[in-house]
Amino acid sequence: MLVLESCIGYSVGVSQILKTIRKAMEASDKTRYRLWKETGIDQAHLSRLLAGEVGLSVDNLERLTEALGLEIIIRPAKRKAGKAKER
Repeated sequence: MLVLESCIGYSVGVSQILKTIRKAMEASDKTRYRLWKETGIDQAHLSRLLAGEVGLSVDNLERLTEALGLEIIIRPAKRKAGKAKER
């Protein structure tokens, strides 16, 4: 599962997302060739994407997570202790 937590002033780093995708690829034993066939993302672009050399679009993120059996969840981040809600 790929969980993206979001709240004001907080964003998930792309490097963490790519790390999760790389781990899922290793666990699934899917090659870049296989992912290309399943997602339509060409192998050269996939290589650059996984290396962090090009941006990760939402469309490509959706294709990769579907092919790897991951789920994207966007939810508010848990508040850190001592951070009271200002009114």
